[in-house]
Amino acid sequence: MMLAMKPLLFFALFVLATAPASAQRARDLGIAPGPLPTGPLNAITDVPGVLVGQVTIDRGDTIRTGVTAILPHGGNLFADKVPAAIVVANGFGKLMGLSQVQELGEIETPILLTNTLNVAEAASAIITHTLAQPGNEAVRSVNAVVGETNDGGLNDIRTRAVTPADALRAITSASAGPVAEGAVGAGRGTIAFGYKGGIGTSSRRTPDGFTVGVLVQSNYGGRLILAGVPIPPPPAERPASADGSIMIVVATDAPLSDRNLRRLAARAMVGLSRTGSAFSNGSGDYAIAFSVHPDVRRTPARRAAVTAWPELGNEAMSPLFVAVADATEEAIANSLLMATEVQSRDPATGAMRRVQVLDAESVKRALSR
Repeated sequence: MMLAMKPLLFFALFVLATAPASAQRARDLGIAPGPLPTGPLNAITDVPGVLVGQVTIDRGDTIRTGVTAILPHGGNLFADKVPAAIVVANGFGKLMGLSQVQELGEIETPILLTNTLNVAEAASAIITHTLAQPGNEAVRSVNAVVGETNDGGLNDIRTRAVTPADALRAITSASAGPVAEGAVGAGRGTIAFGYKGGIGTSSRRTPDGFTVGVLVQSNYGGRLILAGVPIPPPPAERPASADGSIMIVVATDAPLSDRNLRRLAARAMVGLSRTGSAFSNGSGDYAIAFSVHPDVRRTPARRAAVTAWPELGNEAMSPLFVAVADATEEAIANSLLMATEVQSRDPATGAMRRVQVLDAESVKRALSR
């Protein structure tokens, strides 16, 4: 059953943001990692069937948060599970659903990204959505997959502003097509390298005709590097921390087993390292990879019998490894370059905080030098 895709118009609390005319993606500045071409949208939705939905929540002068949903396909994911794997570089995070994905090698729900203290509300929405799907009337166990980063620097995170209804809207509004980037959805309140972070996406096409798409929620630190060039940190009222987290979601239409999806997810960390991540003790660095190829779906019939499915051989993986590393690097750059300025009031001190955006002109100057 396909999801009904309807636009959201909740201006009081929900802002489905688009980038201003001044924002530029990495390619507009000549930042185009690697030799492989992108898909038509240069987004995770270039992978056939993948849907993305986002709800951005701005309330008063303290709430800056949201939810981003990634659906491997628009049908009943619990019935038609997809092979998947998760890789953890440093595990200072709260990735719900991790153990079952690692054990069984499959995902059976939408993937939601949000803030640290709203993981439970996002999981509640996933469970509600899954139990409501026709054919799931007898379901008594749901492995909700929810990733998070801590947006408490710009968001009054203790209010737990994201509700299950907000998260459910992100799922039901998910669609193919262009993906909003920057300070939207789960990236509304995030900070990376002292600059405004957020949601970013990119894709690559391999010579064999497969697509790899990546979506990131950037909220981490270190020494920012773009196209191999160090970018100076912004002047700030407080030093930027190397701690923080990033969620990386990788989709492909290559027919991969969960074993080779784990290898693919590990190569996303190559792209992350190129951007200058510190991989610090207080960092949560996670990559989730799944395949949408119809012949590797874990359908009820295939799960009930001895089954053989097509699997790309190990020798054919190298182009996919290149693709995911390059797409991750570019998705992170897009998350920074497409971000808009966000201000919020610290509920403890009453002071306003403003996080500077990564200015395209200063990046151009750095690259030219």
